[in-house]
Amino acid sequence: MARIVPVLDLSRLEQGASEQRTFLFDLRTAARDVGFFYLTGHGISALDIAEVLDASRRFFALPEADKLAIEMVKSPQFRGYTRAGGELTRGRADWREQLDIGVERQAIPQGPGVPAWTRLQGPNQWPAALPELKLALLAWQNKATAVAIRLLKAFALSLDQAEDAFDPIYRGSPNHRMKIVRYPGRNATGGDQGVGAHKDGGFLTLLLQDENKGLQVEYDGSWVNVDPIPDTLVVNIGELLELASNGYLRATVHRVVTPPAGVERISVPFFFSARLDATIPLLALPEELAAEARGPASDPDNPLFRNVGANVLKSRLRSHPDVARRHYADLFEKGAALAHGAAQIE
Repeated sequence: MARIVPVLDLSRLEQGASEQRTFLFDLRTAARDVGFFYLTGHGISALDIAEVLDASRRFFALPEADKLAIEMVKSPQFRGYTRAGGELTRGRADWREQLDIGVERQAIPQGPGVPAWTRLQGPNQWPAALPELKLALLAWQNKATAVAIRLLKAFALSLDQAEDAFDPIYRGSPNHRMKIVRYPGRNATGGDQGVGAHKDGGFLTLLLQDENKGLQVEYDGSWVNVDPIPDTLVVNIGELLELASNGYLRATVHRVVTPPAGVERISVPFFFSARLDATIPLLALPEELAAEARGPASDPDNPLFRNVGANVLKSRLRSHPDVARRHYADLFEKGAALAHGAAQIE
């Protein structure tokens, strides 16, 4: 039986014109069909992979007080530690503990007329008890960024666009972020929702998994396992590519099932996105591709904005209501609909 989630080798891009054309066709097909693929040939070493997984395990092994010292609720940028059950997907608690980081930048001064999404830019929180974690995660962020840019350029070519078609909306200050995540075994959760069914909001997600299963993708009405393959990254597209391609490429719904009792699962997702101040363009696809573009998905409870900052803030407010209440209370005074993506956040 053929593998539903294909394996693609990124190094084929540099193996001559014929191999590059075949790779671009395979890339476009994978993204339009199942929406997920395993990536080899990415250039990140097995040692680099082992180091970031080890650093993640050491963070989660810290005493709870050390982790709570950098709890996300302290950060208007939605950076920091979240204990199991502290993040929501579609209103239900996700049973994973995690640390969110983004790009290290200065916070933007606030004042009248400054869009609310500008509060998303700022510093990370780092654990004082594990200073080496900062170096490990920022190094991984740099490596993943390089892979994501190569892939994004390949996606542009696969849609018959100039290789640099997306450069103007991410160059200089892309809004990438990442997590390190621990899913505790089912004996500690009482349920099977590691993270509920959802789509990702950026351009691309690059996911590093440890050896334990749990990731599933929705395909043809069923849930398909995306079990770990050593030294690969799992890649899926997000809603920004769906918007840019008018739905020719479609962000795919996926979830994580809690591991069995006595097992913990570690993962490191990296989300590559556009600048927060960017507006996503509508690409002029060639006629044969445009004819198959179905328009971006329409969900009245989760509308998609072409304004990147508004899209990101909408997602963060829904997922972390404790941070929203502490740092974005002024938005909710304008109407509860903001939590569901109303336009005032633009």
